Amino acid sequence: MCEEHGTRIGRRAVFLTGAAAALTVGGVSFASAADGDGREDGRETRAVRGTLPPGSPDFVYVPVDVPDGVREIRVSYTYDRPPVPAGTPGNALDIGVFDERGTELGGRGFRGWSGGARSEFFLRADDATPGYLPGPVRAGTWHIALGPYTVAPQGLSYEITVTLTYGEPGEPVRPVYPPERAEGRGRAWYRGDCHLHSWHSDGRRTPAEIAALARAAGLDFINSSEHNTHAAHAHWAEAAGDDLLVLLGEEVTTRNGHVVAIGTDPGTFVDWRYRARDDRFGRSARRIRRAGGLVVPAHPHATCIGCAWKFGFGEADAVEVWNGPWTPDDEVALADWDGTLVASVRDEREDRDGRGWIPAMGGSDAHRAPDVVGLPQTVVLADGLTRQAVLDGIRAGRSYVVESGRVSLSFTASGGRGEHAGIGERLRVDRDTPVTVRLEVAGAPRCTVRLVTDQGVLHTGAPLPVSGSGVVEWRTTPSYAAYVRAEVRHETAAGPLPGAMAGFTNPVFLGRR
Repeated sequence: MCEEHGTRIGRRAVFLTGAAAALTVGGVSFASAADGDGREDGRETRAVRGTLPPGSPDFVYVPVDVPDGVREIRVSYTYDRPPVPAGTPGNALDIGVFDERGTELGGRGFRGWSGGARSEFFLRADDATPGYLPGPVRAGTWHIALGPYTVAPQGLSYEITVTLTYGEPGEPVRPVYPPERAEGRGRAWYRGDCHLHSWHSDGRRTPAEIAALARAAGLDFINSSEHNTHAAHAHWAEAAGDDLLVLLGEEVTTRNGHVVAIGTDPGTFVDWRYRARDDRFGRSARRIRRAGGLVVPAHPHATCIGCAWKFGFGEADAVEVWNGPWTPDDEVALADWDGTLVASVRDEREDRDGRGWIPAMGGSDAHRAPDVVGLPQTVVLADGLTRQAVLDGIRAGRSYVVESGRVSLSFTASGGRGEHAGIGERLRVDRDTPVTVRLEVAGAPRCTVRLVTDQGVLHTGAPLPVSGSGVVEWRTTPSYAAYVRAEVRHETAAGPLPGAMAGFTNPVFLGRR
Protein backbone atom coordinates (compact mmCIF):
# COMPACT_ATOMS: atom_id res chain seq x y z
CA MET A 1 0.00 0.00 0.00
CA CYS A 2 1.03 3.60 -0.56
CA GLU A 3 0.00 6.88 0.97
CA GLU A 4 -0.66 10.16 -0.78
CA HIS A 5 -0.86 13.30 1.36
CA GLY A 6 -1.22 11.00 4.34
CA THR A 7 -4.23 9.22 2.88
CA ARG A 8 -4.07 5.51 2.18
CA ILE A 9 -4.55 4.68 -1.49
CA GLY A 10 -4.38 1.60 -3.64
CA ARG A 11 -1.88 0.78 -6.33
CA ARG A 12 -2.51 2.41 -9.67
CA ALA A 13 -1.02 -0.44 -11.73
CA VAL A 14 1.48 -3.25 -11.59
CA PHE A 15 3.22 -4.25 -14.78
CA LEU A 16 6.15 -6.20 -16.12
CA THR A 17 8.51 -4.39 -18.46
CA GLY A 18 10.03 -7.59 -19.78
CA ALA A 19 12.63 -7.04 -17.09
CA ALA A 20 12.46 -6.73 -13.32
CA ALA A 21 8.95 -6.15 -12.01
CA ALA A 22 7.93 -2.51 -11.67
CA LEU A 23 5.13 -0.76 -9.84
CA THR A 24 3.32 2.46 -10.74
CA VAL A 25 1.79 4.23 -7.74
CA GLY A 26 -0.45 7.23 -7.25
CA GLY A 27 1.26 10.34 -8.51
CA VAL A 28 1.12 14.10 -8.82
CA SER A 29 -1.21 16.19 -11.01
CA PHE A 30 -0.84 19.85 -11.93
CA ALA A 31 -4.09 19.88 -13.87
CA SER A 32 -5.15 23.17 -12.29
CA ALA A 33 -2.12 24.95 -13.71
CA ALA A 34 -3.89 25.87 -16.92
CA ASP A 35 -5.95 28.55 -15.16
CA GLY A 36 -3.18 29.58 -12.77
CA ASP A 37 -4.73 28.19 -9.58
CA GLY A 38 -2.25 27.49 -6.81
CA ARG A 39 0.67 29.34 -8.38
CA GLU A 40 2.99 31.55 -6.38
CA ASP A 41 5.55 33.69 -8.24
CA GLY A 42 5.21 31.52 -11.31
CA ARG A 43 5.72 28.31 -9.37
CA GLU A 44 3.52 25.50 -8.18
CA THR A 45 4.40 22.70 -5.77
CA ARG A 46 2.82 19.33 -5.06
CA ALA A 47 3.88 16.55 -2.69
CA VAL A 48 3.21 12.82 -2.59
CA ARG A 49 3.91 10.35 0.20
CA GLY A 50 4.05 6.60 0.19
CA THR A 51 5.35 3.53 1.97
CA LEU A 52 7.10 0.62 0.28
CA PRO A 53 7.08 -2.77 2.02
CA PRO A 54 9.99 -5.22 2.16
CA GLY A 55 10.12 -7.18 -1.08
CA SER A 56 9.07 -4.21 -3.20
CA PRO A 57 9.76 -4.30 -6.94
CA ASP A 58 13.15 -3.05 -8.09
CA PHE A 59 11.56 0.09 -9.55
CA VAL A 60 8.56 2.15 -8.53
CA TYR A 61 7.25 4.87 -10.85
CA VAL A 62 5.46 7.98 -9.60
CA PRO A 63 3.54 9.72 -12.45
CA VAL A 64 3.69 13.50 -12.69
CA ASP A 65 1.18 15.17 -15.02
CA VAL A 66 3.01 18.20 -16.42
CA PRO A 67 0.96 20.91 -18.19
CA ASP A 68 2.03 23.26 -20.98
CA GLY A 69 4.15 26.29 -20.28
CA VAL A 70 6.62 24.76 -17.81
CA ARG A 71 10.15 26.14 -17.83
CA GLU A 72 11.67 23.97 -15.10
CA ILE A 73 10.83 20.84 -13.10
CA ARG A 74 12.46 20.41 -9.70
CA VAL A 75 12.18 17.29 -7.52
CA SER A 76 13.28 16.67 -3.95
CA TYR A 77 12.68 13.67 -1.75
CA THR A 78 13.21 12.29 1.73
CA TYR A 79 12.69 8.86 3.27
CA ASP A 80 12.86 7.36 6.74
CA ARG A 81 15.81 5.40 8.10
CA PRO A 82 14.55 3.45 11.10
CA PRO A 83 17.02 1.45 13.22
CA VAL A 84 17.49 -2.16 12.12
CA PRO A 85 19.06 -5.22 13.78
CA ALA A 86 22.75 -5.84 13.23
CA GLY A 87 23.37 -7.48 9.87
CA THR A 88 20.05 -6.30 8.42
CA PRO A 89 20.12 -3.75 5.60
CA GLY A 90 18.42 -0.46 6.34
CA ASN A 91 16.53 1.76 3.93
CA ALA A 92 18.24 3.06 0.79
CA LEU A 93 16.21 4.68 -1.98
CA ASP A 94 17.56 5.72 -5.38
CA ILE A 95 15.89 8.25 -7.66
CA GLY A 96 15.79 9.38 -11.30
CA VAL A 97 13.30 10.65 -13.87
CA PHE A 98 11.78 9.83 -17.26
CA ASP A 99 9.98 12.39 -19.39
CA GLU A 100 6.69 12.20 -21.33
CA ARG A 101 8.20 9.71 -23.80
CA GLY A 102 7.78 6.97 -21.23
CA THR A 103 9.65 4.42 -19.13
CA GLU A 104 10.03 1.69 -21.73
CA LEU A 105 13.22 -0.32 -21.24
CA GLY A 106 15.90 1.16 -23.48
CA GLY A 107 13.48 3.84 -24.66
CA ARG A 108 13.98 7.54 -25.26
CA GLY A 109 12.31 8.83 -22.12
CA PHE A 110 15.36 8.70 -19.83
CA ARG A 111 16.28 12.14 -18.47
CA GLY A 112 18.60 11.35 -15.59
CA TRP A 113 19.53 9.29 -12.57
CA SER A 114 21.35 10.22 -9.38
CA GLY A 115 20.84 6.98 -7.44
CA GLY A 116 21.22 7.80 -3.78
CA ALA A 117 23.79 10.55 -4.32
CA ARG A 118 21.38 13.52 -4.25
CA SER A 119 18.23 14.51 -2.41
CA GLU A 120 17.03 16.88 -5.16
CA PHE A 121 17.47 17.68 -8.84
CA PHE A 122 16.15 20.00 -11.54
CA LEU A 123 15.86 20.01 -15.34
CA ARG A 124 15.23 22.79 -17.85
CA ALA A 125 16.18 23.48 -21.45
CA ASP A 126 19.47 25.22 -20.71
CA ASP A 127 20.70 23.41 -17.61
CA ALA A 128 20.23 20.42 -15.30
CA THR A 129 21.61 18.93 -12.12
CA PRO A 130 24.73 16.78 -12.74
CA GLY A 131 23.54 13.32 -13.75
CA TYR A 132 20.50 14.73 -15.56
CA LEU A 133 19.98 15.83 -19.16
CA PRO A 134 19.00 19.41 -19.97
CA GLY A 135 16.16 19.81 -22.42
CA PRO A 136 12.64 21.12 -22.74
CA VAL A 137 10.05 20.28 -20.10
CA ARG A 138 7.26 19.18 -22.43
CA ALA A 139 3.67 18.59 -21.43
CA GLY A 140 2.61 15.04 -20.67
CA THR A 141 3.02 12.38 -18.02
CA TRP A 142 6.52 12.25 -16.62
CA HIS A 143 7.63 9.53 -14.18
CA ILE A 144 9.84 9.86 -11.16
CA ALA A 145 11.69 6.54 -10.88
CA LEU A 146 12.35 5.22 -7.39
CA GLY A 147 14.77 2.37 -6.84
CA PRO A 148 14.34 0.79 -3.40
CA TYR A 149 17.88 -0.59 -3.21
CA THR A 150 17.24 -2.02 0.26
CA VAL A 151 14.12 -1.87 2.44
CA ALA A 152 14.13 -2.21 6.23
CA PRO A 153 11.77 -4.71 7.92
CA GLN A 154 9.60 -1.75 8.98
CA GLY A 155 9.15 -0.65 5.38
CA LEU A 156 10.32 2.50 3.62
CA SER A 157 8.25 5.67 3.90
CA TYR A 158 9.07 8.44 1.44
CA GLU A 159 7.92 11.93 0.52
CA ILE A 160 8.48 13.49 -2.91
CA THR A 161 8.04 17.20 -3.58
CA VAL A 162 7.67 18.41 -7.17
CA THR A 163 7.93 22.09 -8.09
CA LEU A 164 7.11 23.41 -11.56
CA THR A 165 8.32 26.83 -12.66
CA TYR A 166 6.35 28.41 -15.51
CA GLY A 167 7.63 30.71 -18.19
CA GLU A 168 9.51 30.80 -21.46
CA PRO A 169 12.10 28.04 -21.81
CA GLY A 170 15.76 28.93 -21.92
CA GLU A 171 17.95 28.41 -24.95
CA PRO A 172 18.64 24.70 -25.51
CA VAL A 173 22.17 23.52 -24.85
CA ARG A 174 24.05 22.02 -27.78
CA PRO A 175 26.33 19.26 -26.41
CA VAL A 176 30.03 19.39 -27.20
CA TYR A 177 31.93 16.12 -26.83
CA PRO A 178 35.66 15.41 -26.43
CA PRO A 179 37.64 14.48 -29.57
CA GLU A 180 38.24 10.80 -30.40
CA ARG A 181 41.98 11.22 -30.73
CA ALA A 182 44.87 12.80 -28.90
CA GLU A 183 48.42 13.44 -30.04
CA GLY A 184 49.94 10.12 -28.99
CA ARG A 185 53.27 8.52 -29.89
CA GLY A 186 52.27 6.25 -32.73
CA ARG A 187 52.30 2.54 -31.89
CA ALA A 188 53.17 2.53 -28.20
CA TRP A 189 52.07 1.49 -24.73
CA TYR A 190 49.41 3.86 -23.38
CA ARG A 191 48.21 4.03 -19.78
CA GLY A 192 44.58 4.45 -18.86
CA ASP A 193 41.91 4.25 -16.19
CA CYS A 194 38.52 3.18 -17.56
CA HIS A 195 36.47 3.19 -14.34
CA LEU A 196 35.96 6.63 -12.81
CA HIS A 197 33.10 8.57 -11.22
CA SER A 198 32.56 12.33 -11.14
CA TRP A 199 29.85 14.46 -9.55
CA HIS A 200 27.65 13.46 -12.49
CA SER A 201 26.82 10.31 -10.49
CA ASP A 202 27.99 9.48 -6.95
CA GLY A 203 31.52 10.90 -7.19
CA ARG A 204 32.61 14.19 -5.66
CA ARG A 205 35.16 15.37 -8.23
CA THR A 206 34.50 17.46 -11.30
CA PRO A 207 35.68 16.28 -14.72
CA ALA A 208 38.41 18.94 -14.58
CA GLU A 209 39.65 17.65 -11.23
CA ILE A 210 39.68 14.06 -12.48
CA ALA A 211 41.57 15.06 -15.61
CA ALA A 212 44.20 16.86 -13.52
CA LEU A 213 44.64 13.77 -11.33
CA ALA A 214 44.85 11.55 -14.41
CA ARG A 215 47.63 13.68 -15.89
CA ALA A 216 49.48 13.65 -12.56
CA ALA A 217 49.23 9.83 -12.53
CA GLY A 218 50.82 9.65 -15.98
CA LEU A 219 47.67 8.48 -17.74
CA ASP A 220 47.12 8.85 -21.46
CA PHE A 221 43.40 8.02 -21.51
CA ILE A 222 40.40 7.76 -19.21
CA ASN A 223 36.77 6.65 -19.58
CA SER A 224 33.68 8.41 -18.25
CA SER A 225 31.71 5.70 -16.41
CA GLU A 226 28.90 7.22 -14.37
CA HIS A 227 26.28 4.99 -12.77
CA ASN A 228 23.27 4.58 -15.08
CA THR A 229 23.55 7.91 -16.84
CA HIS A 230 25.34 9.36 -19.84
CA ALA A 231 24.74 12.95 -18.75
CA ALA A 232 28.46 13.52 -18.17
CA HIS A 233 29.34 12.97 -21.85
CA ALA A 234 28.82 16.62 -22.74
CA HIS A 235 30.98 17.85 -19.86
CA TRP A 236 34.34 16.32 -20.74
CA ALA A 237 35.40 18.35 -23.79
CA GLU A 238 37.28 21.00 -21.83
CA ALA A 239 39.08 18.36 -19.74
CA ALA A 240 40.44 16.50 -22.76
CA GLY A 241 43.51 17.60 -24.67
CA ASP A 242 46.35 16.54 -26.91
CA ASP A 243 47.86 14.75 -23.92
CA LEU A 244 44.68 13.08 -22.61
CA LEU A 245 42.12 11.06 -24.55
CA VAL A 246 38.70 10.98 -22.89
CA LEU A 247 36.51 8.01 -23.81
CA LEU A 248 32.78 8.07 -23.08
CA GLY A 249 30.77 5.31 -21.47
CA GLU A 250 28.65 4.31 -18.49
CA GLU A 251 28.69 1.95 -15.53
CA VAL A 252 25.52 -0.04 -16.07
CA THR A 253 24.58 -0.78 -12.46
CA THR A 254 22.04 -3.61 -12.35
CA ARG A 255 20.82 -5.58 -9.33
CA ASN A 256 22.93 -8.56 -10.48
CA GLY A 257 26.24 -6.90 -11.18
CA HIS A 258 27.82 -3.89 -12.85
CA VAL A 259 29.22 -3.62 -16.37
CA VAL A 260 31.42 -0.79 -17.59
CA ALA A 261 30.66 0.33 -21.14
CA ILE A 262 33.95 1.68 -22.49
CA GLY A 263 34.30 4.03 -25.44
CA THR A 264 30.73 4.24 -26.69
CA ASP A 265 29.50 6.85 -29.13
CA PRO A 266 28.75 10.23 -27.50
CA GLY A 267 25.25 10.39 -26.04
CA THR A 268 24.80 6.60 -25.78
CA PHE A 269 22.50 5.56 -22.93
CA VAL A 270 22.46 1.92 -21.77
CA ASP A 271 19.54 0.83 -19.60
CA TRP A 272 20.13 -1.00 -16.33
CA ARG A 273 16.63 -2.00 -15.19
CA TYR A 274 16.83 -5.80 -15.34
CA ARG A 275 18.23 -8.82 -13.56
CA ALA A 276 19.92 -11.95 -14.89
CA ARG A 277 16.63 -13.86 -14.71
CA ASP A 278 15.05 -11.38 -17.16
CA ASP A 279 17.31 -12.42 -20.05
CA ARG A 280 17.93 -8.82 -21.14
CA PHE A 281 21.67 -8.45 -20.69
CA GLY A 282 22.44 -9.68 -24.21
CA ARG A 283 20.37 -6.81 -25.59
CA SER A 284 22.32 -4.29 -23.52
CA ALA A 285 25.63 -5.82 -24.60
CA ARG A 286 24.61 -5.49 -28.24
CA ARG A 287 23.60 -1.89 -27.60
CA ILE A 288 27.09 -1.15 -26.27
CA ARG A 289 28.80 -2.81 -29.23
CA ARG A 290 26.58 -1.11 -31.80
CA ALA A 291 27.73 2.15 -30.23
CA GLY A 292 31.33 1.12 -30.78
CA GLY A 293 32.10 0.28 -27.15
CA LEU A 294 33.41 -2.61 -25.08
CA VAL A 295 31.44 -4.71 -22.58
CA VAL A 296 33.47 -5.12 -19.38
CA PRO A 297 31.99 -6.72 -16.22
CA ALA A 298 33.24 -4.73 -13.23
CA HIS A 299 34.46 -6.02 -9.85
CA PRO A 300 32.74 -9.39 -10.47
CA HIS A 301 33.29 -10.68 -6.92
CA ALA A 302 32.53 -7.51 -4.96
CA THR A 303 30.50 -8.13 -1.83
CA CYS A 304 28.20 -5.07 -1.89
CA ILE A 305 24.51 -5.77 -2.44
CA GLY A 306 23.82 -6.24 -6.15
CA CYS A 307 27.50 -5.96 -7.11
CA ALA A 308 28.44 -9.62 -7.68
CA TRP A 309 28.37 -10.55 -11.36
CA LYS A 310 25.62 -13.05 -12.26
CA PHE A 311 25.27 -12.71 -16.05
CA GLY A 312 28.10 -15.00 -17.09
CA PHE A 313 30.97 -13.95 -19.33
CA GLY A 314 29.71 -14.99 -22.74
CA GLU A 315 29.15 -11.34 -23.75
CA ALA A 316 32.29 -9.90 -22.16
CA ASP A 317 34.98 -8.21 -24.26
CA ALA A 318 37.22 -8.01 -21.19
CA VAL A 319 36.76 -8.35 -17.43
CA GLU A 320 37.80 -5.95 -14.67
CA VAL A 321 39.91 -8.23 -12.50
CA TRP A 322 41.53 -5.45 -10.44
CA ASN A 323 39.28 -2.75 -8.94
CA GLY A 324 40.85 -0.05 -6.76
CA PRO A 325 43.39 -1.03 -4.08
CA TRP A 326 44.11 -4.77 -4.19
CA THR A 327 41.75 -6.73 -1.91
CA PRO A 328 40.66 -10.35 -1.40
CA ASP A 329 37.80 -9.66 -3.87
CA ASP A 330 40.41 -9.03 -6.54
CA GLU A 331 42.29 -12.17 -5.60
CA VAL A 332 39.13 -14.20 -6.17
CA ALA A 333 38.44 -12.38 -9.44
CA LEU A 334 41.98 -13.12 -10.65
CA ALA A 335 41.63 -16.83 -9.85
CA ASP A 336 38.23 -16.96 -11.53
CA TRP A 337 39.60 -15.24 -14.63
CA ASP A 338 42.53 -17.64 -14.74
CA GLY A 339 39.98 -20.46 -14.79
CA THR A 340 38.50 -18.97 -17.95
CA LEU A 341 41.95 -19.10 -19.54
CA VAL A 342 42.23 -22.79 -18.72
CA ALA A 343 38.79 -23.38 -20.24
CA SER A 344 39.79 -21.48 -23.39
CA VAL A 345 42.82 -23.69 -24.05
CA ARG A 346 40.85 -26.83 -23.26
CA ASP A 347 37.93 -25.97 -25.52
CA GLU A 348 38.91 -25.84 -29.19
CA ARG A 349 35.79 -23.86 -30.06
CA GLU A 350 36.49 -20.15 -30.35
CA ASP A 351 34.20 -17.24 -29.64
CA ARG A 352 32.65 -14.75 -32.04
CA ASP A 353 35.92 -12.98 -32.94
CA GLY A 354 38.14 -16.06 -33.04
CA ARG A 355 40.04 -14.96 -29.93
CA GLY A 356 38.77 -17.74 -27.66
CA TRP A 357 39.64 -16.00 -24.37
CA ILE A 358 38.68 -12.95 -22.30
CA PRO A 359 41.38 -10.40 -21.46
CA ALA A 360 41.75 -8.91 -17.99
CA MET A 361 41.99 -5.24 -17.16
CA GLY A 362 41.80 -2.95 -14.15
CA GLY A 363 40.20 0.32 -13.07
CA SER A 364 40.39 2.55 -10.02
CA ASP A 365 36.63 3.03 -9.49
CA ALA A 366 37.71 6.31 -7.89
CA HIS A 367 34.87 8.44 -6.53
CA ARG A 368 36.39 10.99 -4.15
CA ALA A 369 39.45 11.67 -1.98
CA PRO A 370 41.33 9.62 -0.90
CA ASP A 371 40.50 7.34 -3.88
CA VAL A 372 43.51 7.32 -6.22
CA VAL A 373 42.93 7.91 -9.92
CA GLY A 374 45.15 5.43 -11.77
CA LEU A 375 45.24 2.77 -9.02
CA PRO A 376 45.30 0.50 -10.89
CA GLN A 377 45.90 1.47 -14.51
CA THR A 378 45.66 -0.62 -17.65
CA VAL A 379 48.61 -0.26 -20.03
CA VAL A 380 47.57 -0.95 -23.62
CA LEU A 381 49.62 -1.48 -26.76
CA ALA A 382 47.77 0.61 -29.35
CA ASP A 383 48.54 1.92 -32.82
CA GLY A 384 47.88 5.45 -31.63
CA LEU A 385 46.12 7.45 -28.94
CA THR A 386 42.70 7.21 -30.53
CA ARG A 387 39.42 5.80 -29.36
CA GLN A 388 39.46 2.98 -31.90
CA ALA A 389 43.12 2.03 -31.41
CA VAL A 390 42.81 1.89 -27.60
CA LEU A 391 39.63 -0.20 -27.76
CA ASP A 392 41.25 -2.55 -30.28
CA GLY A 393 44.19 -3.06 -27.94
CA ILE A 394 42.00 -3.78 -24.92
CA ARG A 395 39.80 -6.16 -26.92
CA ALA A 396 42.85 -8.05 -28.21
CA GLY A 397 44.34 -8.40 -24.72
CA ARG A 398 47.49 -6.47 -25.63
CA SER A 399 47.67 -5.05 -22.13
CA TYR A 400 48.91 -5.39 -18.60
CA VAL A 401 47.72 -3.89 -15.30
CA VAL A 402 49.88 -2.13 -12.71
CA GLU A 403 49.40 -0.20 -9.51
CA SER A 404 50.90 3.09 -10.73
CA GLY A 405 52.82 4.86 -13.46
CA ARG A 406 56.07 3.87 -11.77
CA VAL A 407 55.66 0.19 -12.72
CA SER A 408 56.43 -1.05 -16.23
CA LEU A 409 56.37 -4.62 -17.54
CA SER A 410 57.67 -6.17 -20.75
CA PHE A 411 56.67 -9.80 -21.29
CA THR A 412 57.55 -11.94 -24.30
CA ALA A 413 57.99 -15.55 -25.42
CA SER A 414 60.37 -16.68 -28.15
CA GLY A 415 61.24 -19.90 -29.96
CA GLY A 416 64.58 -21.18 -31.17
CA ARG A 417 64.19 -19.96 -34.75
CA GLY A 418 63.36 -16.36 -34.11
CA GLU A 419 59.64 -16.83 -33.43
CA HIS A 420 58.35 -14.17 -31.08
CA ALA A 421 55.10 -13.26 -29.31
CA GLY A 422 54.10 -10.57 -26.85
CA ILE A 423 51.28 -10.03 -24.38
CA GLY A 424 47.93 -11.19 -25.74
CA GLU A 425 49.54 -12.99 -28.67
CA ARG A 426 50.26 -16.62 -29.58
CA LEU A 427 53.71 -18.09 -30.15
CA ARG A 428 52.98 -20.58 -32.92
CA VAL A 429 55.53 -23.31 -32.48
CA ASP A 430 55.30 -27.10 -32.20
CA ARG A 431 54.34 -28.71 -28.91
CA ASP A 432 57.86 -29.80 -28.00
CA THR A 433 59.70 -26.68 -29.17
CA PRO A 434 61.79 -25.07 -26.41
CA VAL A 435 60.37 -21.67 -25.51
CA THR A 436 62.02 -18.87 -23.54
CA VAL A 437 59.72 -16.61 -21.52
CA ARG A 438 61.20 -13.26 -20.51
CA LEU A 439 59.82 -10.64 -18.14
CA GLU A 440 61.44 -7.26 -17.67
CA VAL A 441 60.26 -5.27 -14.65
CA ALA A 442 60.85 -1.66 -13.63
CA GLY A 443 59.52 0.27 -10.64
CA ALA A 444 58.75 -2.66 -8.32
CA PRO A 445 61.34 -2.73 -5.50
CA ARG A 446 61.48 -5.93 -3.41
CA CYS A 447 58.58 -7.42 -5.34
CA THR A 448 58.44 -11.09 -6.33
CA VAL A 449 57.75 -12.39 -9.82
CA ARG A 450 55.46 -15.37 -10.35
CA LEU A 451 54.85 -17.09 -13.68
CA VAL A 452 51.45 -18.75 -13.94
CA THR A 453 50.35 -21.35 -16.49
CA ASP A 454 47.37 -23.63 -16.99
CA GLN A 455 49.00 -25.86 -14.34
CA GLY A 456 49.28 -23.04 -11.84
CA VAL A 457 52.33 -21.18 -10.52
CA LEU A 458 55.38 -22.86 -12.09
CA HIS A 459 58.05 -20.29 -11.26
CA THR A 460 58.59 -17.91 -8.35
CA GLY A 461 61.65 -15.69 -8.46
CA ALA A 462 63.69 -14.12 -5.74
CA PRO A 463 62.67 -10.60 -4.66
CA LEU A 464 63.68 -7.87 -7.06
CA PRO A 465 66.42 -5.48 -5.88
CA VAL A 466 65.61 -2.20 -4.17
CA SER A 467 66.08 -0.47 -7.53
CA GLY A 468 62.83 -2.16 -8.58
CA SER A 469 64.28 -3.36 -11.89
CA GLY A 470 65.05 -6.88 -12.96
CA VAL A 471 64.80 -9.57 -15.62
CA VAL A 472 63.33 -13.04 -15.17
CA GLU A 473 63.73 -15.79 -17.77
CA TRP A 474 62.07 -19.19 -17.72
CA ARG A 475 62.12 -22.04 -20.21
CA THR A 476 59.28 -24.37 -21.08
CA THR A 477 57.47 -26.00 -24.00
CA PRO A 478 53.88 -25.65 -25.30
CA SER A 479 53.16 -29.21 -24.22
CA TYR A 480 54.03 -28.25 -20.64
CA ALA A 481 52.45 -24.76 -20.58
CA ALA A 482 49.58 -23.81 -22.88
CA TYR A 483 49.91 -20.17 -21.76
CA VAL A 484 52.10 -18.13 -19.46
CA ARG A 485 51.21 -14.94 -17.65
CA ALA A 486 53.24 -12.93 -15.14
CA GLU A 487 52.44 -11.53 -11.72
CA VAL A 488 54.54 -9.08 -9.74
CA ARG A 489 53.68 -9.19 -6.04
CA HIS A 490 54.67 -7.15 -3.02
CA GLU A 491 56.39 -8.83 -0.10
CA THR A 492 54.14 -10.45 2.48
CA ALA A 493 54.65 -11.36 6.12
CA ALA A 494 52.18 -14.26 5.92
CA GLY A 495 54.53 -16.98 4.73
CA PRO A 496 53.40 -18.69 1.52
CA LEU A 497 50.42 -16.40 0.91
CA PRO A 498 50.85 -14.13 -2.11
CA GLY A 499 51.37 -10.45 -1.43
CA ALA A 500 49.32 -7.59 -2.79
CA MET A 501 49.57 -7.07 -6.52
CA ALA A 502 52.01 -4.62 -8.06
CA GLY A 503 51.19 -5.70 -11.60
CA PHE A 504 50.15 -8.58 -13.84
CA THR A 505 50.01 -9.29 -17.54
CA ASN A 506 47.54 -10.86 -19.87
CA PRO A 507 48.88 -14.19 -21.12
CA VAL A 508 51.11 -15.23 -23.96
CA PHE A 509 49.72 -18.41 -25.52
CA LEU A 510 52.08 -21.18 -26.62
CA GLY A 511 51.54 -23.68 -29.44
CA ARG A 512 50.03 -23.72 -32.89
CA ARG A 513 46.40 -24.29 -31.78
